[in-house]
Amino acid sequence: GEFNTNELFFHSYIVFSIFPTIADIIIAIIYFISNFSAWFGLIVFLCMALYLGMTIAITEWRTKYRREMNTRDNEAKSKAVDSLLNFETVKYYNAEGYEVNRFNDAILKYQVAEWKTGASLAFLNQTQNLVIGSGLLAGSLLCAYFVTENKFQVGDYVLFGTYIIQLYAPLNWFGTYYRIIQSSFIDMENMFELFKEDQEVIDDVNAANLVFRMGKVEFDDVFFSYVAGKEILKGISFTVPPGHTVALVGPSGSGKSTIIRLLFRFYDVCGGCIKIDGQDISKVKQVSLRSHIGVVPQDTVLFNDSIRNNVRYGRVSASDDEVEEASRAADIHEQIVSFPDGYDTQVGERGLKLSGGEKQRVAIARTILKAPQIILLDEATSALDTQTERNIQASLAKVCTGRTTIVVAHRLSTVINADQILVLQDGRFVERGRHDELLAKGGVYSGMWMKQQEVDATDSASDSEIKDRSSEKLQPPSSGRGD
Repeated sequence: GEFNTNELFFHSYIVFSIFPTIADIIIAIIYFISNFSAWFGLIVFLCMALYLGMTIAITEWRTKYRREMNTRDNEAKSKAVDSLLNFETVKYYNAEGYEVNRFNDAILKYQVAEWKTGASLAFLNQTQNLVIGSGLLAGSLLCAYFVTENKFQVGDYVLFGTYIIQLYAPLNWFGTYYRIIQSSFIDMENMFELFKEDQEVIDDVNAANLVFRMGKVEFDDVFFSYVAGKEILKGISFTVPPGHTVALVGPSGSGKSTIIRLLFRFYDVCGGCIKIDGQDISKVKQVSLRSHIGVVPQDTVLFNDSIRNNVRYGRVSASDDEVEEASRAADIHEQIVSFPDGYDTQVGERGLKLSGGEKQRVAIARTILKAPQIILLDEATSALDTQTERNIQASLAKVCTGRTTIVVAHRLSTVINADQILVLQDGRFVERGRHDELLAKGGVYSGMWMKQQEVDATDSASDSEIKDRSSEKLQPPSSGRGD
């Protein structure tokens, strides 16, 4: 491929340019010593040695400028991309001026580095010309002197001048090639750094495909930490029987989402193992594992493309009819058809033209289209109001029927019907059981449930209060109310 072409170029350049140039110089020196005099051999030798020495020294010195230019270029580009992607945040805080100045500073720094690179190149070229020019001048003066002394013919003078200029051409190329190779290596440094990055999750050498039978998920004494020394999961074990729904609840940061990430194998466990149908997931191919699992994430990320293509992302080979069927199942078909462009509506950068509920339904439609045997819901309805949440819960219930499901829940009301609820606190399970059993226990879950009921009650009370006030305003003054 690409590498071979470069290697070929490199080798042919060494064989056909560098070797002939060096041979040329040696022949020239021998020729001048034997046919003219030792002085000319010395002049040519000094001239060539100086030329090569200066070229290599100055090119090496220039590398830091080239490197700085690349760094500044990367910085300027990343600032531009960052501020454009997060344009809402920039506008919320009236920070357009600040962002423009930041980008401006980055561009100015890049321009300074670029100027240094250009200036040092000009300096290199002038030095090369000076060396060659000096050699030619010294040789010509010496030659002219010998002609006046009648030791040389005028033809020898012409011969000397022509020969030196003849040598100058390949030397010039030598300098250019050396510079190009040097710059290419510097430009490739960033790429090589990327190659050196270790992959966090690597398939085993002899990893087989996951053989899916029933969809039984087991966590067996799993330990995990993102940062060494700070354990997120401390030896958790649970089993999800095929077709059952298990809910994970607990305070923020207790490791609920981490369990989902580990099952999808974004990370490898630090201790214990995770099995699907008795197969350790770290011993199977990631692609085969992920083909059986569907995830409805907390934040749906949409591509700046049509709604049709965003839904189709669940299974890229799906037909238009299948996409529409999945949208119907996710209860978003009617909504899409009501848009002027229907399924061809562009959703905008990160889906900003759709509401939270619509985005969430697109994510559900994607998962329905993928038709996975195991489903992971990561607080899939946390960003929605109660009514939308109920509608979406109904769509999710359809998807999850008969499939092994793990739900991470924020609102406990969404998991009342789960086959088992696991309460996670500080990386360990403190309680497990069905909703009624856990309430009867009066433990952590029961406390969380009471708190949420209170919050809901306060919310509905304040809602009704607002309604009362608004109806009071509508009452005519002569309503006979006592003060």
